[in-house]
Amino acid sequence: MSEQSGTDVSALPGHNQTAERRILVSLATYNEAGNLAALIVEIHKFVPHADVLVIDDNSPDGTGRIADELAAIDLRIKVLHRPGKQGLGTATLAAMKYAMDHQYDYLQNLDADFSHPPRYLPGILAGMSKYDVMIGSRYIQGGGTENWPLKRRILSRCVNTLVRFLFRMPVKDASGAYRCYRVSKLRETRLDKVRSRGYSFQQEVLFRCYKAGCKIGEYPILFENRRAGASKVNGKEALRSIFMLLFVGLRNFFGLERRG
Repeated sequence: MSEQSGTDVSALPGHNQTAERRILVSLATYNEAGNLAALIVEIHKFVPHADVLVIDDNSPDGTGRIADELAAIDLRIKVLHRPGKQGLGTATLAAMKYAMDHQYDYLQNLDADFSHPPRYLPGILAGMSKYDVMIGSRYIQGGGTENWPLKRRILSRCVNTLVRFLFRMPVKDASGAYRCYRVSKLRETRLDKVRSRGYSFQQEVLFRCYKAGCKIGEYPILFENRRAGASKVNGKEALRSIFMLLFVGLRNFFGLERRG
């Protein structure tokens, strides 16, 4: 497991090679009109050759329209419209399918609210020279969170401790969505077995990748508060996701989840 904390990205293995890879950056959006255009500019500042896929769930605030306008003037921007709010998990699976169907090498996922600063992209992508999944990690040396309430910090730590115990993965931050996946390994991953659609999706899909033999690394990030719009955290969904983690995790703990 990688715990790189330095800031000299050019010194990292694979830094120059990332420019030769086809990279798709996925953004799942719902009411992110105040963030989208600036975020894509910031992404291309650090990874200029990457394509950006916006997956919009019919946002009432016009996010989908803004995405279409941006795509009309920049061929690097792709847009996938969905008829309604279907959740982050299904959006990520749609991005994975798109990346596989269109022969990308890496799929890099970011939240669309600037909580995942694009300045970390070069470091995360450089780690793909050694790993199949790279996590933008809050919980290794050099990582952290900004202005999180105590309740949220405790819940996040407890969930990650539970995941390490039940899923037996050598990962400190299994719940964050700031990740890069090697697309060729996604083809070997049993994505059809992913049951989660809510907050537990990130842990379960990482577990499915791990069961498929993916090598997982972590790169330190500072998780920042969103710049515009409202948080979509839902208490009922959080509780449902914890039960899902217990269900899948206990199946794994007792040997009912097979490799592959």
